[in-house]
Amino acid sequence: MLHTPTGGAGHGTATAGDRLMSIGTVLNQLREEFPEVTISKIRFLESEGLVEPRRTPSGYRKFGPEDVERLAQVLRMQRDHYLPLKVIREHLDALDRGEQPVLPAPGGPRDGVDGVEGDPDRPTAARVGRAELLVAAEVTEEELTEWESYGLITAGPGGGYDAESVNVARLVADLGRFGLEPRHLRAMKAAADREAGLVEQVVAPLRLHRNPQTRAHAEATVRELAALSVRLHAALVQTALGVRLH
Repeated sequence: MLHTPTGGAGHGTATAGDRLMSIGTVLNQLREEFPEVTISKIRFLESEGLVEPRRTPSGYRKFGPEDVERLAQVLRMQRDHYLPLKVIREHLDALDRGEQPVLPAPGGPRDGVDGVEGDPDRPTAARVGRAELLVAAEVTEEELTEWESYGLITAGPGGGYDAESVNVARLVADLGRFGLEPRHLRAMKAAADREAGLVEQVVAPLRLHRNPQTRAHAEATVRELAALSVRLHAALVQTALGVRLH
């Protein structure tokens, strides 16, 4: 458990007198409580504005104790309260203003963290029921049924859904507000399936290895490749739009 002071994200440029840490040192500290955290995860949370490490004159990230505790707060809220980043950001902003916001009741032990768009460390083991998915994603039974008919969301063999389905439902609903219907999103689903197939080809030999460490490395590789594919997809879409709109 981390016991560093609570506070906002760090700002500015690192100086020699500061008690600052590299991202590798931060990773080692966080792993005491969050064994699955990775450097990609820390960088992702930084890109989302949840922590702002200082930079050395040469551009290296340097984290203070308050940054480490802020990262731990984010990871706890994901793990224990099943919250998306938007809610976590609002909660932290309220704390920075000196308020005492109340978090939702913990949802019980889970096998991962959830609720981050493009998050390289999103869970695969946690399951939610249909009613829980509807509440968490704030969608109707009719909407979910329609999305399932197009293959955008799929229940598991036992009838439950993986935790990622909550995020998929939210995103489909958000796109729907712009007039994009489920039939329009089938191409995105097909592209995602093809990307998943490519990742699977890369890690399949590692997953079959007898060495447990090699198999664990395979899971880390899956997360890393997933994060890179999401970033590439976003960059390609932005590039295509830039070409077409200008």
